[in-house]
Amino acid sequence: MRPRARRSSSTSAIAPERRRLRAAVALALAAALGPTAAFAQAIHARDDAGRDITLPAPARRVVSLAPHATELLFAAGAGPYLVGADRYSNYPPEAMKLPRVGNGLQPDAERIVALAPDLVVLWAYGDGVAHAGRPNAVLERLGIRLYYSNPRTLADIPEAIARLGELTGTRTEAEATAAVLRRRLAGLAARYAGQRPVRVFYQVGSQPMYTVNDRGIIGDALRTCGAVNVFGGLPAAAPMVGAESVLRENPQSIIVGQAGPGAEAALAAWKHFGPALAAVPDNLWAIDPDAMHRPGPRMIEATERLCEMIDAARRQSARQ
Repeated sequence: MRPRARRSSSTSAIAPERRRLRAAVALALAAALGPTAAFAQAIHARDDAGRDITLPAPARRVVSLAPHATELLFAAGAGPYLVGADRYSNYPPEAMKLPRVGNGLQPDAERIVALAPDLVVLWAYGDGVAHAGRPNAVLERLGIRLYYSNPRTLADIPEAIARLGELTGTRTEAEATAAVLRRRLAGLAARYAGQRPVRVFYQVGSQPMYTVNDRGIIGDALRTCGAVNVFGGLPAAAPMVGAESVLRENPQSIIVGQAGPGAEAALAAWKHFGPALAAVPDNLWAIDPDAMHRPGPRMIEATERLCEMIDAARRQSARQ
């Protein structure tokens, strides 16, 4: 009788729990995809971290680990296929009913695996791949496909919706939504092209106080409105600034990306400077941070409001 072959060291090193998780994922995916999955045409895409992703069939069990990704997926018509979301996803209202699975920085791998997703959508923050791989390495080792999303301009938002529609098999609805958003963006660009520039300070937070430079998506929104970001040339994406720096720049409009009492306190603080600031008293504004700071479809609507605020300062300047 031949001796039984020994297990390889690599096989024996796999923890029993890891093997059970892999088996659970495989069984759940097989049940979700059904017998026709093997014959479906593969779907190929490149995500915003520059990674190529291939799905054997449209994703039918999707987890979102970023609020903007949740909004993009619903806009793409993939809401029925969402089975989990990060703890901060609160829009649209249907997102509040989804199981919570941590967030992009601290994903709850156990809960995610238990949901048996065939696609997880995350935020490609920072330098994309380098940051993206670390907290989600266990998901990749288990064979769960990851798609990193990071729209960097307003024009990237409808394209992101269209790509997610491809991945989830909702292309028709996604393309229809994307077409509407492209038209709205074209209308904004045409309306404010060639308008007199307005010097704007965009404030994020109060203690400490931050702003944005020109290379991010908020900088793109300001440019679309015909604004000059007074701190746009700074190297950091979200530089810390002080009131003295703002006074030196003397913007014509100050827009605070805050809501509620925080926004009221921030605007009240600027009013104390009186005539020393050109923006006081008529061009101090607050804008909903959830809509303006998440690169999803609501950001385009928020940019329309942003442009109206900036245009008010433009009209006042023309009268002086």
